[in-house]
Amino acid sequence: MADHDHDHSHDHGSELSETQLRVRALETILTEKGYIDPAALDAIVDAYETKIGPRNGAMVVAKAWTNPAFKQALLKDATAAVSTLGHVSRVGDHLVAVENTPQRHNMIVCTLCSCYPWEVLGLPPVWYKSAPYRSRAVKDPRGVLGDFGVKLPKETEIRVWDSTAETRFIVLPMRPAGTEGWSEERLADLVTRDSMIGTGLALNPAELAK
Repeated sequence: MADHDHDHSHDHGSELSETQLRVRALETILTEKGYIDPAALDAIVDAYETKIGPRNGAMVVAKAWTNPAFKQALLKDATAAVSTLGHVSRVGDHLVAVENTPQRHNMIVCTLCSCYPWEVLGLPPVWYKSAPYRSRAVKDPRGVLGDFGVKLPKETEIRVWDSTAETRFIVLPMRPAGTEGWSEERLADLVTRDSMIGTGLALNPAELAK
């Protein structure tokens, strides 16, 4: 993935739009020739952004919640731990897992580029690459969390981790109360993409039922 390249599109406004125009032109040609259905293309992108990728990460989190040995291995070497799960493709770069606790909440940002562990989180959300998120997450993480509807106790420390092309992060959110005895599959349904970035929390059972 070309996500490693530092994103200077805000310096050269034409770069991004030219790329977008080329993509649009290619999509138009492929659609006209009957190779792709635009709705199908949207569905594929949606699947990678919200279902396939994040589901991999959610299963990693659920396993860590239920298996102390796996959790220990994940926090020690996330790349190795994730690679032991057959349903997750090899994580290309060094993956680090950081654990949320009542004392500390972790948030991920990439200040210089758009580095993102897409193998476990899917495609990055549009806001993750935006300049306001990248700058404010570092300067005012509590304010950013508030924008996402996350209110933490004042005594909870917020730690912001800056991804690089070499090191990616995944947040291990806290396991919601009332989930004792749940299967990994069921627990994974509580794990949102945003909870693995740190801009959200895992759903509680009542929210899942909605």
